[in-house]
Amino acid sequence: RWGCGLGAGPRVAMEASELWVGFVGAGRMAGGLVRGLLQAGKVPASNILASAPSDKNLDAWRELGCRTTHCNLEVVHRSTLVFLATKPHILPGVLEEIRPAVGSHHIVVSLVAGVTIQTLQRLLPPWTKVLRIMPNLPCVVQAGAMVFSRGSNAGDEEAALLKSLLSSCGLCEEVPESYIDIHTGLSGSGVAYVYLFAEALAEGAVKMGMPGALASRIAAQTLLGAAKMLLETGEHPAKLRGDVCTPGGTTIYALHQLEKGALRATVMDAVEAATNRACDMAKD
Repeated sequence: RWGCGLGAGPRVAMEASELWVGFVGAGRMAGGLVRGLLQAGKVPASNILASAPSDKNLDAWRELGCRTTHCNLEVVHRSTLVFLATKPHILPGVLEEIRPAVGSHHIVVSLVAGVTIQTLQRLLPPWTKVLRIMPNLPCVVQAGAMVFSRGSNAGDEEAALLKSLLSSCGLCEEVPESYIDIHTGLSGSGVAYVYLFAEALAEGAVKMGMPGALASRIAAQTLLGAAKMLLETGEHPAKLRGDVCTPGGTTIYALHQLEKGALRATVMDAVEAATNRACDMAKD
């Protein structure tokens, strides 16, 4: 817990049209979200306040023009929309600390893995508007895939506000909370599966004689282009895959090798394993 001795004095006055955003925790994922908000012009840097126990992460926020503090209570007192971005094991103590400062006007959004909406609502005042989001690492380059769910006190207005803000960081969809662990297995951890595949693609080209740096750039652009076609055409992956194959051509020979290696079954098993682990973490 990060103490600061801030009293329960008057909150900062705000114009109705202004949004004051706070981050309790200032790590990489929180930093990615704030960069998206700033790049899209959603919130001015002067309206953003982040807390962390040391200056290690806060220096980067100051460079962006955001305000910083070592006091979690200050973030709550001076913000309307509060993002919780701590490590899971730290969160209960942080919630105990900030609970007295949380009012009915606050919107509290948790990025913390493995902590359910039910737990958040139990540890915060009963009136708190709680939402839970699960981003992934590409949020740091505003190309993330995020899902969110709302608690019992969060209505359409809060959900629409969150979706509007986070759309600047990538794809953002509202889902039932039961999908959040699946999203972790699909997208949160899935980024690592893609990196592994990109590495393997590049190494295959290196094996055949292409320089490694060039092979890595081409592999990355290949993945980017394929993903963009999936999103922009709306076609099923199998349809697009079929479009690349010509009878007796190079692609069908390569796909035959991937099928022999059980690529699809292995990736499905990976998503299942990561999802199950996310479920187990929520029970701990």
